[in-house]
Amino acid sequence: MKLIAEFDEFLTNTVNLNSTRFTQLEDSIEVLQQVVSDSDWEPTVLGFAAQGSWAHKTIIKPVAGAPFDADLIAFIKPVDDWEPKDYLNTLYNVFYNLALYKDKIRRYSHCVTIEYANERKVDIAPCIERGLFFKNYEVCNRVSNCFEASAPQAYTDWLKERNTITGRNAFRKVTRLVKYLRDIKTTFTCPSFLLTTLLGLQVTEADNNSALFSDVPTALKELVGRLDDWLHLRPTLPEVRNPVLHSEIQSGAWDETKYQNFKSRIQMYRTWIDDAYQEVDREESIGKWQRVFGEDFATQGAMEKALSVSTEALAQAAHLPAALGAKDLVTLVKRLGERALPPGFARLPHMRRPIWKKASAAPLTVKIRATLHTGRNGGQWLRAFNSLDIAEYNQWLKFEAVTSVGMPLPIAYEIKWRITNTDRDAWQNNQLRGDFYSSDEHGVRWEQVSFHGVHIVEAFVIQKFDKTLLGQSQPFYVTVD
Repeated sequence: MKLIAEFDEFLTNTVNLNSTRFTQLEDSIEVLQQVVSDSDWEPTVLGFAAQGSWAHKTIIKPVAGAPFDADLIAFIKPVDDWEPKDYLNTLYNVFYNLALYKDKIRRYSHCVTIEYANERKVDIAPCIERGLFFKNYEVCNRVSNCFEASAPQAYTDWLKERNTITGRNAFRKVTRLVKYLRDIKTTFTCPSFLLTTLLGLQVTEADNNSALFSDVPTALKELVGRLDDWLHLRPTLPEVRNPVLHSEIQSGAWDETKYQNFKSRIQMYRTWIDDAYQEVDREESIGKWQRVFGEDFATQGAMEKALSVSTEALAQAAHLPAALGAKDLVTLVKRLGERALPPGFARLPHMRRPIWKKASAAPLTVKIRATLHTGRNGGQWLRAFNSLDIAEYNQWLKFEAVTSVGMPLPIAYEIKWRITNTDRDAWQNNQLRGDFYSSDEHGVRWEQVSFHGVHIVEAFVIQKFDKTLLGQSQPFYVTVD
């Protein structure tokens, strides 16, 4: 399912750099430009231009605790007899000699950087303009003391063209989403300039006003799918060149290991994106999109569904005499058993979806066996516990994953547990959970009874050597009164 409105909300509130930070960034850059212009820095400044994600309008909100940054190009005339390192060293001194910037200035290979207390940083790179009629540009490498050809404005124009072709800012929005995916999941490494080029290469003139870019989720599905196909045709690390400066090999930022990991992860995310897009059930689709982007996607809708289980159950059972006077789902389960559970209860959107590829063999039958105790491990055994049985606060449940005949699962298998809480009590305590957890010992998980409601426990069996999903149990329901 597309969930277009949810994507718009996700971009606005989670992915995009918020307006306050953007204003702070632009204000800082305006001041820095004035500092350089008013200084006695010897090169003649011809002008400034935004570069990188700021110029490409693909800048995103940084992960918690990290600064957001912008690249600023200072176009200058060459100075006779200056070496590349001189341009950077003297620019560094301009800021270092000012009390306001002395503790904020840093010096790197191609730029000087102003850091604002881990909130934001601005990279300023000198770019020498040469030629009268046919302009060419060079940046300075302080470490190698070499001039390097550059085409910053042409590259920005090329990316703007990609965005114009797709229309509706689709290219920019997809680029932000993929950068967010990289930063939040940290499962692959790819510099922003290379990632943006790889996505840009998937857009052609034939895409002009194409329906394949009519909305954000459709554009995301299309571009990630094309990128996966492009990578599949290149079994080893390819040369990815700057599309407007053939001499610049952008893929030099990778080695073979990083490339193979990137290739594998894009294939995985493509599979998940296609699955979420094609899912026709709304709640299931939200859960599958959260598998891609994390729990911050469609958070409000997922929480409302988890909170509404009692309301939905009461509405569903309203015509039944047994529902008379029932106050919530717990009451209904006591009277009606599993029939009381509302539709979709075992696939609520806040439940994390499996991340493992299913094994090719027939699914393994997995069952959950549970016992009730007064405490964990050494606590007193109370009784065997069946799905939907009533447990009391502070008691402990021991869950065991076993075969269809009740035997322990082989040690070659890893057992993960999806623990999902529902209803208001768990929500108020920020404990809806829904994530996967490891076993406390092989095939065993202990859980304390803590929140009023009907909760779900499931066992997932993963083959250790290839990390494939062999089977999963039916939901085991715990009723807490």
